[in-house]
Amino acid sequence: MSSESGESLVKISDLSFAYDSRTILSGINMEIPRGKVVAIMGASGCGKTTTLRLIGGQLKPSSGEVRVGGQVVHELDSDGLYQLRRRMGMLFQFGALFTDMSVFDNVAFQMREHTDLSEQLIHDLVLMKLHAVGLLGARHLMPSELSGGMARRVALARATALDPMLIMYDEPFAGLDPISLSVIGELIRRLNDALGASSIIVTHDVQESLKIVDYVYFVSEGRIVAEGTVEEIKASKAPYVHQFVWGEADGPVPFHYPAQPYREEIMTQQAKVYG
Repeated sequence: MSSESGESLVKISDLSFAYDSRTILSGINMEIPRGKVVAIMGASGCGKTTTLRLIGGQLKPSSGEVRVGGQVVHELDSDGLYQLRRRMGMLFQFGALFTDMSVFDNVAFQMREHTDLSEQLIHDLVLMKLHAVGLLGARHLMPSELSGGMARRVALARATALDPMLIMYDEPFAGLDPISLSVIGELIRRLNDALGASSIIVTHDVQESLKIVDYVYFVSEGRIVAEGTVEEIKASKAPYVHQFVWGEADGPVPFHYPAQPYREEIMTQQAKVYG
């Protein structure tokens, strides 16, 4: 991705990762410019979430490197990684709120954990964050009292609690109704721009993502098979990208799991039965 609009906050170079002999990512190159929203798309199991874990330092690459804010993540010691993670926000799939904490305490958690702010200032900041996602009046509710869309908005408020430079979203649209989908998408874009942050969205929801992102990387079998702006992706003639963007049932990702032809399968079974 060209970083004409600004310096890259995240730069991934020739990144490969494997679990023992099973390769997950191979030769990945990505750039996430400051202030931009970038999507990583692809079928389940292609390595999207693994990429987020490598950026966050939960995993170390087999080769290559990930730089965040100019620092090579896997070279940091525990203190350095801790400091870097304080400048990151993460929205986990389905929100992952603390179920025994109120909405207010969920959002306040990072402020209490990572800062020396007074309780009064934390109170004011939490209300500001909840107001930004439209849930000021829900601060005393428990997660079990929230709808799926509301829980995702609380998780978004928590992810931006410390005004991070980088926000990562793992399937932020999963399980949401159309109205909540639109609300969350708009909030992701608006909060990113308000904070001057960079955002990475790992998602299957192509149409909702293409409304809010600046750039897209498509990953298949651990490799980047296409990348481009929203307009370039929509106009792509690459078979895999076209199938994924337009939701076609058959294509490079086949509808049928590999098997012998149906007629041959039936004839084989009949031959076994009737000898």
